[in-house]
Amino acid sequence: MKNKYKILTLLFILVTSILITSYLYLPTYFQSLDSRVRDFYFKYRGDEKASPDIVIVDIDEKSLAKLGQWPWERDKVAKILTNLTDAGAGIIGLDIVFAEPDKTSPKKFAKQWHLKGKNLPDYDNILASTISTTPTILGYMFDFDTKNTKDAPQIPAIFIQKGKTDSFLPQALGVLPNIEIIQNSAYSSGFMNNIPDESGMIRSVPMLIEFDGMVFPSLAFEMYRIAQQGKKVILHYNESGIEDIKLNSQHIKTDRNGRIFLNFRGKFKSYNYISASDVYDNTIKKEDIEGKFILIGTSAHGLMDMRATPMDSVIAGVELHANMIDNLLNDDMLSKPYWSEMADIAIIILITFLVVFVFSLFSLSWIILLSLVSGIGILYFYYHLLFTYLIILNTIFPLFAFLLSLMGVLSIKYLFESRLNEIIKGSFAKKVSKQVMDELLKNPENDVLSAKVVETTIYFSDIRGFTSISEKLKSPARIMEFLNFYMDAMVKVIEKNHGTIDKFIGDAVMAYWNAPLKVANHADKAVLTALKQIQIRDTLNKTISKKYGFDIDYGIGINTGDVLTGEMGSSGRSDYTIIGDAVNLASRLEGLCKPYKVRLIISEFTKNQLTKNYVLQLLDIVQVKGKNEPIKIYEVLSKGNPRKNKKIEINTYNNAHNLYMKASFKDAKVEFDSLYAKYNKHLYNLYSERCNELQSKDIKDFDGVFRFTTK
Repeated sequence: MKNKYKILTLLFILVTSILITSYLYLPTYFQSLDSRVRDFYFKYRGDEKASPDIVIVDIDEKSLAKLGQWPWERDKVAKILTNLTDAGAGIIGLDIVFAEPDKTSPKKFAKQWHLKGKNLPDYDNILASTISTTPTILGYMFDFDTKNTKDAPQIPAIFIQKGKTDSFLPQALGVLPNIEIIQNSAYSSGFMNNIPDESGMIRSVPMLIEFDGMVFPSLAFEMYRIAQQGKKVILHYNESGIEDIKLNSQHIKTDRNGRIFLNFRGKFKSYNYISASDVYDNTIKKEDIEGKFILIGTSAHGLMDMRATPMDSVIAGVELHANMIDNLLNDDMLSKPYWSEMADIAIIILITFLVVFVFSLFSLSWIILLSLVSGIGILYFYYHLLFTYLIILNTIFPLFAFLLSLMGVLSIKYLFESRLNEIIKGSFAKKVSKQVMDELLKNPENDVLSAKVVETTIYFSDIRGFTSISEKLKSPARIMEFLNFYMDAMVKVIEKNHGTIDKFIGDAVMAYWNAPLKVANHADKAVLTALKQIQIRDTLNKTISKKYGFDIDYGIGINTGDVLTGEMGSSGRSDYTIIGDAVNLASRLEGLCKPYKVRLIISEFTKNQLTKNYVLQLLDIVQVKGKNEPIKIYEVLSKGNPRKNKKIEINTYNNAHNLYMKASFKDAKVEFDSLYAKYNKHLYNLYSERCNELQSKDIKDFDGVFRFTTK
């Protein structure tokens, strides 16, 4: 019994030490899990009634169809502001930045083209004049990556930082303001920055940002401040950061960095949306506008202002400002108080202590019952804390404390009460893939892990121009989101055709067939996989173009040959994989898709293994870098037999290629030029250029092999 309590004490110390250390020094590794638990709470709670005092004027698809593509002429924006003001709008916030002059303005157009005209309208002046006579608050952006010398807008309020010892607010490097004539016409402005977390989701928004030693409010907070007629904003600091932000008598709860954790009202379009075209036509009802907070933004997907929140994967960015104003009006924003770390650690210790020293007093059946009740109780406690007291504490570490302690207690109970000498029979699962492990479990005598030579068909694919794609996406979260979407589609096709994923190499995929399990007609399976992936490219691009603004293309190389298979790696970390020249050749073939401008290349070794009919075209006889023997490479155009026109094209090409191989370059060039003129295929022009170059050389013993000196 003494030994049992010693082990329980050791378990308590071990669990609390690991979790507290991880909590203090590795918080970002677990932040995503913790956020997802709160996301689940939001979905479980469901939608709440959004404030009827907040209205979103939506630059939607209907408005774009009526008023033209964005950006509109600014006299149209001015008309919308005028109509809103005439309808009695309380305050108007623009989730838009006018960073450049309106190039469509007749006055600027005339000046640019040196045209004469009197009293031509200047749309920027019109908008500026309208802003100056309407309750409009402008939006602008801060830059956190690039420093510039532009000035941030003046804010008609005093920001006092009490007890400040360090900078805890987000620090901006530069600013993207509105053009001067528009900016100077506004009573005030607010920044529109919303910073997603590592998962790409927005759960919190900054109320204030520091720039050039001064404090600036967000668009939503500035609208709220003006509506509350607050002239002074006080930031209360303690040693941990910002404790709260005071406006008039209201103490606004934030985290230490001055961020509000939004208490989301619901899914997309929780608030009253009015089409901007209806406001422009002045067909709106006065009661829908009078005295209300009006936010002008967009839900049109083409304008790329859509965000992800715990309540919905896609909502308009302007709705984040609406949620913030709603939270401020009802004083029900969520908060992560400055003492949250101490509370989290105390709860970890308390839960571990209760599970280790109380649960161990009960029998196994009672422990199971207590575990169910306690687990539900912990989840409800944090749910109640979140939505009743509006406090965010870490959820995942207390759950880890509960689960790890419970597992430890059950293990110790099993050890002492059952008197078994073995708790774990083996740890092979950490050394093999799931597929190999399943096979071993079905047939323990299987020697699949041992090194052996197996004929396999190897596949490599790679996205074309991924560097430029990464530059367009910019955000690491967006890049990972895009790659995950692309990889998911490619992997599904591979797995459906019984392939084994070996690894992901950046944007490249390596897979193979006939190992570790035997696959009949593995060359066909690999080629059919590639053809299917090429077939779904247009479907993928519809989604990718809509979501990211570009199309993708990819190259695929396939080779069949003997490879060495088995569990490879170090003593602490290993994996089932394949190695050999056949693998290297498959990788080279994928790279050759670029110079030949094709999507799928197979080797002659794969071609010889095919059992089904395909439309194939000989591309070349090549010697790739690192190989001494030349090989024939083929483009796979489709499955089945060629149509009459394609058959004629390929036969004509084969005749031209035969002339080329016989060194009849002049005659071959005539044929290739004719093919290129008719079919405009890069391959034919490539051979024409080769023939043109080879005609001028005195070549003896021409073997037709093209030798690549780079990978």
